[in-house]
Amino acid sequence: MNLLLPPTYSYLCPAMITYERHQLANGLTVVANRDRTSQLAAVNLLYKVGARNENPERTGFAHLFEHLMFRGTRRIPDFDRPVQMACGDNNAFTNNDYTDYYITLPAVNVETALWLESDRMTGLDISARKLALEKRVVVEEFRQRYLNQPYGDQTMLLRALAYREHPYRWATIGLAPEHIEEATLDDVRAFYRRWYRPSNAILSLSGDLPEERMFALAEKWFGGIENPADTPSAAPLPAEPEQREPRRMEVVRDVPATAISIAFHIGGRTSRSFFAGDLTSDLLAGGDSGRLYQTLVKERRLFASANAYVSGDVDPGLFVFTGHLLPTTAPEQAEAAIWDEIDRLKNDPVPARETEKVKNKFEANTLFGELNVMNKALNLGFYEMLGDLSLVDREVELYRSIGAEEIMEFARRVFRPENSSTLLYTAKR
Repeated sequence: MNLLLPPTYSYLCPAMITYERHQLANGLTVVANRDRTSQLAAVNLLYKVGARNENPERTGFAHLFEHLMFRGTRRIPDFDRPVQMACGDNNAFTNNDYTDYYITLPAVNVETALWLESDRMTGLDISARKLALEKRVVVEEFRQRYLNQPYGDQTMLLRALAYREHPYRWATIGLAPEHIEEATLDDVRAFYRRWYRPSNAILSLSGDLPEERMFALAEKWFGGIENPADTPSAAPLPAEPEQREPRRMEVVRDVPATAISIAFHIGGRTSRSFFAGDLTSDLLAGGDSGRLYQTLVKERRLFASANAYVSGDVDPGLFVFTGHLLPTTAPEQAEAAIWDEIDRLKNDPVPARETEKVKNKFEANTLFGELNVMNKALNLGFYEMLGDLSLVDREVELYRSIGAEEIMEFARRVFRPENSSTLLYTAKR
């Protein structure tokens, strides 16, 4: 939220994203939004599988599979070419909770996107050669981004420290490159069969087409796809036990500056705790006017940079403070300074002017984001996956309802030493 807006934006009320929801007989959920302002259409297909659904001995599969989905099918060997011929573009991403594939193209060509997505839902061509190629690509990505890059494993170490039971303890890339290297063709085909099916997917569309037309096209291209008969239900995930004592870890790395991170457990994505935490993180780290920059970087000159964020996971996630220390700052001095800011939140009500500025920025970003058909399609799929589609139109209202007392209560409840996991990432001398 880096966009600064004058206080007059506080009266704005985001336009509702109108939508209709329908479910096909095979279980595919379809959410449609008619946007009469754009000549483009967005087709978003969300599969309810992410790193959380992986076997602890076979992590990184959801991300590996995202790569494989662009390797072509038996009927369409080159996925990108038809998209380009239809004047569109496409991409995908994987996180801990789900995998998302999206295409933007002229609305008159929307069936091209539906044809492509329905085809790779059932006809993905997974060969030993393609698997070997993508395994090399993903393993190289693992090494370059997480093992060889400065601070690359910082978040991985912090997750492993904060979580003991829940699969959020590993990152989307996986626990180790060996898990990808050892993946077999049978492993990958079983993963595809289990998770890539209509009843585990959400199709969301936005564009200048009547909702009834969108539903008819969804039926045309996806209605005949059957779910595998022997597909097991998703196993319940282990709940993370309540943390009852502080955790600490120190590592020494060849990095330019020492870094510190402190993580606290908070509620899941639809909980009141998440919204209070998200607002608090923006108060602390909302650009140069945020408290952490103003106090820890500018005034006290202890940090070169300081940040705070919430992980935004579906299940109970993390609130994280993190920063890079100046060479003259002792680690214990930096850690104490973070706790000083926490004590301010616990004991001093945040002025209304400060919270209003953050709420205005969130509201404005929401408004501007909803001008884009792809953002609408992504959001509709995401909130449907969360199980509360109405949140797509209610989040600004929820943020608006959080006041100074609730922020103080959140800080007192969450920012406790026994709920903390501290990672000291020390620069090698």
